[in-house]
Amino acid sequence: MANENTAKLAVLIDADNARPMIVDGLLAEVAKYGTAHVKRIYGDWTGPNLGGWKAALLDHSIQPIQQFAYTSGKNATDSAMIIDAMDLLYAERFDGFCIVSSDSDFTRLASRIREAGLIVYGFGERKTPLPFVSACDKFIYTDRLVGTVDSEPEEPKARKSPSELRGDTKLTNLLRNAIDAASDENGWAALSTVGGIVNKRSPDFDSRDYGYSKFSGLINALGLFDIEDRQIGNAKHPYVRNKPRSK
Repeated sequence: MANENTAKLAVLIDADNARPMIVDGLLAEVAKYGTAHVKRIYGDWTGPNLGGWKAALLDHSIQPIQQFAYTSGKNATDSAMIIDAMDLLYAERFDGFCIVSSDSDFTRLASRIREAGLIVYGFGERKTPLPFVSACDKFIYTDRLVGTVDSEPEEPKARKSPSELRGDTKLTNLLRNAIDAASDENGWAALSTVGGIVNKRSPDFDSRDYGYSKFSGLINALGLFDIEDRQIGNAKHPYVRNKPRSK
């Protein structure tokens, strides 16, 4: 597996289940994880409902794949996208896939790609069924990237106060348990390792939901952890450990 910043990624977009206003934020987010060597979008381009995508495709060099709706009530687009994904998987040229859809039909596809040892990034709306979210290594809700279709791009989410964060039992337990899992004999854990464990246990976790652009900012704000920077090679790396719980 290549490092994330050099990973070769295939980006496959379900035009029936994604909105054109996400494209700028989507590709910026994809660039955090690697380089999009393939960018394809699937739908019936003979109809008027996908017209909003056409300018975005030209601007971002996304290849449209035509798929006629052969039968009413059957999603031929999903089938075409899954077939292409498997062809790309068997080509063994990629390190990961970005699947852009809110449709649960892609759950098994995500699982199959991961079985082959590749990473899967999912992108979809909040309505995305949990099985698809859980089948991905990392799932990003598209409202984190842009506003809704009827609004201007949304303002950053209000930053939650330390007391609000500490009152979120699910959040604090997730972070404490991840630190315990990654810690050495003295209780210290590399923050990057902790973040990886958090994402494995909760693929849709994102510090931006709490108003913090960085995971380290969220950890600092909670006030529940000791934090120190360690010089390793030419760079400093943050380490964390759980503070003793107050009795």
